[in-house]
Amino acid sequence: MMVFENSGIENIVIPQGSLQDIMNHNGCVLGGSWDYERMTFDYKYEIPEGIYYLRFPGYAVNGDVGANNATMQLMDPYMGKHYYPTGIEYGSDEVFPERIVEHAISKIRAISKELTEVAAYHQQ
Repeated sequence: MMVFENSGIENIVIPQGSLQDIMNHNGCVLGGSWDYERMTFDYKYEIPEGIYYLRFPGYAVNGDVGANNATMQLMDPYMGKHYYPTGIEYGSDEVFPERIVEHAISKIRAISKELTEVAAYHQQ
């Protein structure tokens, strides 16, 4: 697994609706792995070397994800590789093509900037 630490995203607390809007705007979709306390947004890379996912996890600090009224605390984004039929693997021996790592860093910076601006607005 490749974890993108200290991106600034892990410090953001934001209303669920704003989070969803920003992530959708940046091409990330809500993964199937959500419940009433957690959400994960995915950005998918399909390249000749395989399928990779950049994931943005978060959890509710209050409210309820299922009721769409949660306030979300984000965590460090990370990347994994998809293998058919087992799913996404996060082993330490995974190799991530440099071009998608560079794109992921740019994507994280853009999302972090938007999230920070909107989170600051909501904290006023």
